[in-house]
Amino acid sequence: MAPKLAFSLLCENPRRRTGLTTFFHGFIAEALWQFPDVRWLLFAGPEQSWEINDPRVEVVRDFPANDRRVARLWADHFRVAPEAKRRGAAALLTVGFVPLRTAGLPVVMQVFSLHHLRAGGGIGALYRRVAVARGLKKAALVIANSGWTAAHLERREQVVVSPEGLDHSGFRPEGPAGGDGLPPRYLLWTANFYPYKRAELALAAYERLAPELRAQFPLVLAGGDWNGGRARAEARARELGVAEQVKFLGWIADAALPALYRGARALVLPTAEETFGKSVTEAMACGCPCVLQELPVLREVAKSAALFVEFTDSAAAGEALRRICTDEALAAELRVAGLKRAAEFSYARLARERVTAMLEAVKATA
Repeated sequence: MAPKLAFSLLCENPRRRTGLTTFFHGFIAEALWQFPDVRWLLFAGPEQSWEINDPRVEVVRDFPANDRRVARLWADHFRVAPEAKRRGAAALLTVGFVPLRTAGLPVVMQVFSLHHLRAGGGIGALYRRVAVARGLKKAALVIANSGWTAAHLERREQVVVSPEGLDHSGFRPEGPAGGDGLPPRYLLWTANFYPYKRAELALAAYERLAPELRAQFPLVLAGGDWNGGRARAEARARELGVAEQVKFLGWIADAALPALYRGARALVLPTAEETFGKSVTEAMACGCPCVLQELPVLREVAKSAALFVEFTDSAAAGEALRRICTDEALAAELRVAGLKRAAEFSYARLARERVTAMLEAVKATA
């Protein structure tokens, strides 16, 4: 009989949806399909969203999620693994840490972020640095979401590179485009307003477009606020004199994202850092060309299916936006290349790679 695998979802804050929400559901749904003998033990907070109802999935809601951070950390480090073992789990899957008390279970640690490499940042950043560094030493297996991420980890053995997943049933070129109140053509920036996403650089590049192009292609920014990031972006749009051509949508539900990508002339991503670039695969799968910050990891993900530029050079970035707005042949070429590249990413691939790696880790430690 295949083993029962435990997975702690407690690191998610139920009051703030992120890419983890989609990942948790997409991963488990595909794992249930591809590995029908594997049972799952999921640790979720009392208010955490969980929509998969299957007899092979047992959901434990006895511990807090990340809306109660200190209590969550105590649960994840001292209570989850013993409870998982008591309930018959053969291994524990986590995001970014190995519990201080593992109860003898092999722990597979996924790494989605390299924020632990940043200097400063207070107690939260200090915890990430310590937790990831310890996890890299203690985990039975480490799963990185890109080759670039793996290359920056202080561990070379027992590291599996498994790209992030993509739901092709939703992110596809066919379907409604745009949305209520949106112009027929627009440029799109989509992310939460984290500082490293650099919405202000997207605005600075946009300001370089000729007024007639800005009139034809408004800039749409979609995403949740983060520590006043939206207000700073709105202020910057006013300073640059482009506020009338810029539309802030706020947080967008996952179900509305494909139409938003389909209606866009291009995705504009001036991010300072990524470990994968999920919005890039989503946009490409919807037939939306991408204008991306020149980063090695984004090159790894998009390859030649995107236009790359250094966004700190607003003149060069503005020229890239002008090209994507006016060059029909270039836009068509990137759409075709993007669709082909996006087809290589899926939750089916992710589940196959990660569950197989977990099962092998269980055998190796038996």
